[in-house]
Amino acid sequence: MKNGIWVALLSGMLLRGQSPPSSDDPISTDRPAIAASSTVVPKASFQMENGFLISNTHSFDGPETSMRFGLTNNTELRFSAPDYYFNGSSGSGFGDVTVGVKQQLGPAGGFDVSLIAFVSIPTGAHAVSSHGYDPGLQLPWSRKLSDNWSAGGQFALYWPTQVDGRNLTGESMFLVDRQLTKPMDAFIEYAGDFSQRGGPRHLLHIGAAYKATPRQQIDVHVGIGLSSATIDHFVGIGYSFRFQAVRR
Repeated sequence: MKNGIWVALLSGMLLRGQSPPSSDDPISTDRPAIAASSTVVPKASFQMENGFLISNTHSFDGPETSMRFGLTNNTELRFSAPDYYFNGSSGSGFGDVTVGVKQQLGPAGGFDVSLIAFVSIPTGAHAVSSHGYDPGLQLPWSRKLSDNWSAGGQFALYWPTQVDGRNLTGESMFLVDRQLTKPMDAFIEYAGDFSQRGGPRHLLHIGAAYKATPRQQIDVHVGIGLSSATIDHFVGIGYSFRFQAVRR
């Protein structure tokens, strides 16, 4: 019975359709929140998101480059270039490449919802790569609460390759976002990872984004670990932009 309810809800989202994002809409990025954006980039638009992250262990990674292209009104192609990870104790080098696709399912009942499917390809350095083809599924959502407040989050499943095999990991996130001014907003977010092997990882995450222009964004964010298995803290900055790749 429960499975039937979920199928009916998902079918309703798919059949209801949506108002596709327009090339005139302001940029909407996956960063700096951990939860991805619940909408796709406009059709024929190209978006690049970049950033750097520094942790308490004096390690950093960048440029965190994610490229997104609007294939149709409701579908985007996704490609994440390899990050360079610097860590003096565990080894440094470029990480793995990730390719994926995102399908916008909502809005439905006031919620924007999307489904992201991706796989990482083991192209990275020996000390950094997982050495496996690692799939993942993400279901980001959001809902506007008022003119200035909105809520969002994400449910996700990952199958990372580790020394002793796959380690199925579930992830849940919830955030509240506040529009401070027309070009600037701030958020607070909780993220939790729960894997088959290893302790749970809980994280408190806060950040802000400023749209320098309707198609350019600058962001800053800070994460604080809430459990022993989580990194103690990190700080990140980023810059993203979007342009119309194909003129209609």
